[in-house]
Amino acid sequence: MINPNAPSTRRSFLKSAAALGALGALSPLARAAATPATKPAAFKISLAQWSLNKRFLKRAGAEPLDHLEFAKIARSVGIDGIEYVNQMFKDKATDQAYLGEMKNRAAGEGVASLLIMCDGEGSLGAPTEAGRQKTVANHLKWLDAAAFLGCHSIRVNAASDATLPWDEQAKLAAAGLHQLCVEGDKRGLWVVVENHGGPSSNGKWLTNVMKLADHKRVGILPDFGNFYTDRVKSELYNPYQGLREFMPWVKQSVSAKSWDWDTGAGRFYTEDRREKIEMILDFERMVKITVGAGYSGYIGIEYEGHKHSEIEGIKRTKQALEEIRARL
Repeated sequence: MINPNAPSTRRSFLKSAAALGALGALSPLARAAATPATKPAAFKISLAQWSLNKRFLKRAGAEPLDHLEFAKIARSVGIDGIEYVNQMFKDKATDQAYLGEMKNRAAGEGVASLLIMCDGEGSLGAPTEAGRQKTVANHLKWLDAAAFLGCHSIRVNAASDATLPWDEQAKLAAAGLHQLCVEGDKRGLWVVVENHGGPSSNGKWLTNVMKLADHKRVGILPDFGNFYTDRVKSELYNPYQGLREFMPWVKQSVSAKSWDWDTGAGRFYTEDRREKIEMILDFERMVKITVGAGYSGYIGIEYEGHKHSEIEGIKRTKQALEEIRARL
């Protein structure tokens, strides 16, 4: 019998012990129902290979890294999803043995291969049908590689002839995208376009391209920091507005571009301090727009700063994303 005059701390302990005993007597199913559910994470965090571009591309002054080490590096910083860049293994797209080694290493590290970012394969919005068909054909090997690796998407560019009016460029880019989406659909893959400068960094232009492409496999991979429509002239599309416009077209990937941290701009502000393209971005606001649109997939770290080393920049961006996620 519990003494009613016992100290309150002791009474609380005895009550807690009795409750735990009762919970333990329940069946596993009933116990699970009686235990408060853990709130699911608002989003997951992945790593874009471009974050380490200086090392993977063996640029001057950077310690070289082998492409096959990418999965291991991601795991070493606590990340379980990776986004490849085709430039890092340009001559291996059809090398089944090499792709098999990539797949094995990712599996060995417990890391998911999410997508391949494809550049340098021509213009999907080429002015001629033959040019568009050639560009589509150039991308097929990356669709096949992505399917083999277990990715959900390839990321492409909606580029056209920059001398043409924007509305004409949109029609041409949409035509090439539609053709590529037909091929993506055969492999169960999304074909997503990144805002990558020029008209593609204009929210209204790129969403119009999506409508004109008119295919269930087309989508957008929004990059938080790629909203300069003309870097030379410092012409910037509002990144917050652009992200809101892009979100209805997002499939399974979002790119969190970051630069320097702890510059005095604010706790969750990242700053690009290069001349003519100086920009301060509110990371928390961008993440809230993303999650507020109903997105709960991977947000990929793409560090491009100069204040920190590549690894430190990745870690600092991951820390910011984790702290923001905890506040949601």
